[in-house]
Amino acid sequence: MNPAGHWLERTAELELDGTELRRLIQLATERVVRFVDMLPSQPAADVGGGAELARSLVEALPEHGTSFAALLDLLFDRVVPKGFNTAGPGYLAYIPGGGLLQAAVADYLGDAVNRYVGVWAAAPGMVQLEANVIRWFGEIVGYPPGAAGFLTSGGSLANFGAIVTARHHLLGEQFLRGTVYASDQTHRSVEKAAALAGVPAANIRVVPSDDRFRIQLPALEERIQADARAGFQPFLIVGNAGTTNTGAVDDLDALADLAGRERLWLHMDAAYGGFFMLTERGRRVMHGLARADSVTLDPHKALFLPYGTGSLLVRDGERLRRAHALTAEYLPAMQDTQDLVDFCQVSPELSRPPRGLRVWLPLKLHGAAAFRRALDEKLDLAAWATGELHALEPAIEVAAEPQLSTVAFRLRRPGMDPETLNRLNRAFLERINARNRVHLTGTMLGDRFVLRICVVSFRTHRDRMEMCLEDIRAAMRELPSE
Repeated sequence: MNPAGHWLERTAELELDGTELRRLIQLATERVVRFVDMLPSQPAADVGGGAELARSLVEALPEHGTSFAALLDLLFDRVVPKGFNTAGPGYLAYIPGGGLLQAAVADYLGDAVNRYVGVWAAAPGMVQLEANVIRWFGEIVGYPPGAAGFLTSGGSLANFGAIVTARHHLLGEQFLRGTVYASDQTHRSVEKAAALAGVPAANIRVVPSDDRFRIQLPALEERIQADARAGFQPFLIVGNAGTTNTGAVDDLDALADLAGRERLWLHMDAAYGGFFMLTERGRRVMHGLARADSVTLDPHKALFLPYGTGSLLVRDGERLRRAHALTAEYLPAMQDTQDLVDFCQVSPELSRPPRGLRVWLPLKLHGAAAFRRALDEKLDLAAWATGELHALEPAIEVAAEPQLSTVAFRLRRPGMDPETLNRLNRAFLERINARNRVHLTGTMLGDRFVLRICVVSFRTHRDRMEMCLEDIRAAMRELPSE
């Protein structure tokens, strides 16, 4: 056989026929189903020996293949179990991601058909499904029809897109005197995004928060005016609609009023809290969100989707386009109508997968009402847990009442010095987590170390919250009372 013929024959080995594909899917599905069925009994976290596992997995580029069954054994028996069980009902740490299996099916479909959605002409239908998702998000927030946005990997890149858009709109190319304002509770992705967008680190102003962990408006206004007098160019306020530390929501209407008076861009980091706008309680807490110039939402938080699903919305879609639009001779003609979108013209990416499917499919399968009921349940569970913690006073101090579905608390020991009390509360956290039915995390609120319960997973229900409180009470009994 000649070399060319041999080459043509061998390339076919990467192609799966129908029987082989069905077999792969069947084997994978069996392992996934077994994994999900066991989630309620799996430990909430298993971090011991993680470094040893990681080092044992280091290997050279494989020259020859391995059976799929053996690879599944490696993944589900060794790789997946080690770490935080973020898919489980007891994961109440940080701000959980849900991992709806419906989204995994959507990813399978999207990866299999492999449609390119960076430009409209390449996949008009797939692009429109994602555009529908963006429009739905705008409706949830309360944005007008002229809003635009895109899906991205998470809130960090969404915040980056918002800062780039605000900088482009208000400062143009002369932006080195531009200043950004955020509270001491704002997610650190904002500071990183501002730096990546070219804002000097010294121009990022951190404003103190009040006793409810909301940005102090008088201090914010004073700093803006002082910077303007000093020759800086204030251009961006970042507000919070659900902080990572405590779930705090700033006074959004007051922020919008201030931004309007000072002619600044108002961006709302609603990565955690934004989808609670589906609920009546969430809309009350976040009244004024629709007045922001841009909003970050993370569907992989309170819409229960797998990690890697974030989004940015901009109220005036033309501002987003002007900040991101570029063309090239090798690209097809871009759309010039408002009802059709080329995502490369409104986002940083040219190459991008059909992310919209992983949002579109669950929403179409279940409808918004199912997500609304689930979010209401999370609000109820956080309120119930807070009531149980209050019943443990004075031994327990609720450091931050839930404004959404996060509550912060700690042991209280009158007369104990702050450093010793913080050490005691770190030990308290370790005792709770050691039972492995729930996994909590802590944070610093000023000089106080506190524990956090964050209820976001769609798999977390009343039974798991009762376990959480049982473990809190048991850990209390194991620690000194004075």
